[in-house]
Amino acid sequence: MKRVVVTGMGGVTPFGSAWSEIETALRGGRNAVRVMPEWDYFSSLHTRLACPLPDTFAAPPEYPRKKTRSMGPVSLYAVRASELALLDAGLAGDASIADGRMGVAYGSSSGSVQPIRAFGTMLDSGSMRDVTSNSYVQMMPHTTAVNVSLFWDLKGRIVPTSCACASGSQAIGYAYEAIATGKQTLMLAGGAEELSGPAVAVFDTLYATSTRNETPELTPRPFDAARDGLVVGEGAATLVLEEYEHARARGAAIHAEVVGFGCNSDGAHMTQPTAATMAQAMRLALADAQLPPEAIAYVNAHGTATDRGDVAESAATADVFGSAMPISSLKSYIGHTLGACGAIEAWWTIEMMKRNWFAPTLNLTTIDPACAPLDYISGEARAIDAQWAMSNNFAFGGINTSLIFKRWQ
Repeated sequence: MKRVVVTGMGGVTPFGSAWSEIETALRGGRNAVRVMPEWDYFSSLHTRLACPLPDTFAAPPEYPRKKTRSMGPVSLYAVRASELALLDAGLAGDASIADGRMGVAYGSSSGSVQPIRAFGTMLDSGSMRDVTSNSYVQMMPHTTAVNVSLFWDLKGRIVPTSCACASGSQAIGYAYEAIATGKQTLMLAGGAEELSGPAVAVFDTLYATSTRNETPELTPRPFDAARDGLVVGEGAATLVLEEYEHARARGAAIHAEVVGFGCNSDGAHMTQPTAATMAQAMRLALADAQLPPEAIAYVNAHGTATDRGDVAESAATADVFGSAMPISSLKSYIGHTLGACGAIEAWWTIEMMKRNWFAPTLNLTTIDPACAPLDYISGEARAIDAQWAMSNNFAFGGINTSLIFKRWQ
């Protein structure tokens, strides 16, 4: 098996794209949640809260129309995040990435929403006035993976991972496996999501969204006794994964090493998590990394602030690691970015691990007694000398993922 390292990272988030901006926000203990008055149009929607990208985000003017016309917002986010990761890796504009050595593993919960409206109009009225030749490619489940590949003429394998909240983490895991087994030398891996009323309605109908519409700064509240649901966000993040010897030969700077990946299915319920199989996914990652549980110094939680999700996840984590494991949820800052969350959280976990500094869960003041005992990081950030860290994500359909990163020495 070949070693796999992270040589590039980049993204677009509600806190911006530069790590300096993101770190400032994390250290400042503020979230990106805001009220969305435009959602008053959806009269039956309970929540009015979201974490959108900054208003300043726009496609770079140099992006050619020939390539962007097949993109909805979700693909544009993915392409921009991937460009930033390639720049970070020193591979932007490098002809070698287009010779088949670089592949793509990428996902989102779904494609863009606007084309769905066009097809809905067609079904409702019989008119195709809003349907274009690009409508399907903007909404298809693998739109992010394909558009990332086409933008840089990548000819390696494409692995679409459109599996809701595990899309980004599963992409990183499958990209890691492709390189470790010698199938690819380089992979762009990540996830993206665009914000929309329908995406929020999915959770709103399950009574899983926060309705603290008057106090957006106080929600979401992962693991807190007073939590009342998640807040949906948007964005994208991409990691450049590379075979270690190839990275060393070209003198690449290395952020971290990917050493373990676990993925399984609950096989039980579409939307209700199962602690036992969540724990098994973590054990699969540990076995893949050939590490004992006590080697992990920090766990980045999925931590959605939903009732059953937090309880099941905490029970699974405690089952694997015991009550002394430091844990926090980054969704308390930028909400649940759905298909992007696994990639954004992997990126931020690596950045925190490089600094031996781990952000607390915002708004965690009283731990829910139904949650298992763990070392919940709250209030102040925590200095942890972490050689290995784990990042977990769990999705609708019972899809469980666990990634382990090693700090680069």
